[in-house]
Parts: sequence; structure tokens; C-alpha cells
Amino acid sequence: MMSTSILQPLLLPLAAVGIGLLIALIFKPAITNGVRLLLSFSGAFLLAITVFEFLPEVYKEPDKYVGLCIMLGLLMQILLEFGSRGAEHGHIHQQTETKFPLLLFISLCIHSFIEGFPLADNQELLYGIIIHKIPIAIIVSAFLLNAKLPKMQSFLFLIGFAVMTPLGAFAKAQIPLLQEYSLYVNAFAVGVLLHVATTILFESSKNHQFNASKFLAIVIGIILAYFL
Repeated sequence: MMSTSILQPLLLPLAAVGIGLLIALIFKPAITNGVRLLLSFSGAFLLAITVFEFLPEVYKEPDKYVGLCIMLGLLMQILLEFGSRGAEHGHIHQQTETKFPLLLFISLCIHSFIEGFPLADNQELLYGIIIHKIPIAIIVSAFLLNAKLPKMQSFLFLIGFAVMTPLGAFAKAQIPLLQEYSLYVNAFAVGVLLHVATTILFESSKNHQFNASKFLAIVIGIILAYFL
């Protein structure tokens, strides 16, 4: 029987996508202010968890390759966003065609797979990923609901997106090579998460104007992560 420490990173990301889909089905949101506030909160929470918990963990022992792996992860996320159109941080344009968005699907799946790597080893980061995944799932679900795609294709898109993070956690726990180089794998994931979280914060306000409600959401996310 699997332990709770393994089951949580396998099941909770699935639940987060399910919650996002349910919210999209009930409220049918466009990119409303409420979703943007939730996105800002989740970005701040994810960034704070990464800085408070995950970053010190990968730098616990001096290693010159850790910084290199972080930067490689950051570059990987930049490449992925050419295909995902920035969906990881809430930027996605409505689909008017009937063609399955394959490049978007592949990019989101790779991102989700990578962010799953460190989840079995870091409970706090698991919470950060879950909180981050809910608004992204809302946005992706709303995009698919408004797209002129067959329902089965939309369903398969969401299933694939949902299972990739648990699959990444499972792969890290089961593949000896990933365990042997766990420090560098985690550092690579740090780079991916840092890019996504900081992009959410930097782009959370329209025209980069000060917005008190979004600033408050960011502050709350940081404080909650600190006391978690």
C-alpha cells in the first residue's frame, strides 16, 4: 500500500484541476477580476514557498551545478511558453478554431511533469503547486469550454494536463536515475517555478499600474506561505 506521502502528490494535483474545471463549469468565467486575484495570490504563494523552503533546500550544500540547473530550468520554461502561450501564468487567448491545440497541450504537459518532480520530497511546495494549479485550471477549462472543439478532445486535454504532475512525482519516486541526481532535478524545477511565479507577479496588473486589491492578494499569499 502506498504511503500518504506518496498518495498526496499523486491525488492532490488531480483534485486541483477538478476544482478548476468545476469552477469554470459553474461560473463560466472569462479572465475576470476574481480569477486574476486568485492568480496573483497563487503566484505570490508559489514564489514565497520556493524562496522560503525550496531554494534553501537545494542550496543546503555548496554545489556549483545547482545554480546552472536553476538557470536551465528557467530557460526551459521560456521555451515552453512559445508553445503554451503563457497559459502557466494566466495568459491564454480564446480558441476560435476547431483544431486541437496540440502545441499548447504538449507545452503544458511538459511544464506540469517537471513541477511534479520535487513534490514527494517537499510538502510545502506541494501546497504551492496546488494553489497555483487551481486558477490555471480555471483559465484552461474556460478556454476549452469556449473553444469550438469536440467535447471528447477537451476532456482528453484536461485529463492529460491533470495527470502529468502526479506522473512527474511518481517518476521521481520510482526512477533511480532521477533519485541519484535529485538535487539537480529539484534545482531544475526551481528554475521553472521561479520563472512562472515571478511572471505572474510582474504581469498581474494591467499596464503595470498599481492595484490595491492585487497587491493585498500578493501580500496575503506571501504571509500565508511564511507561516505555513
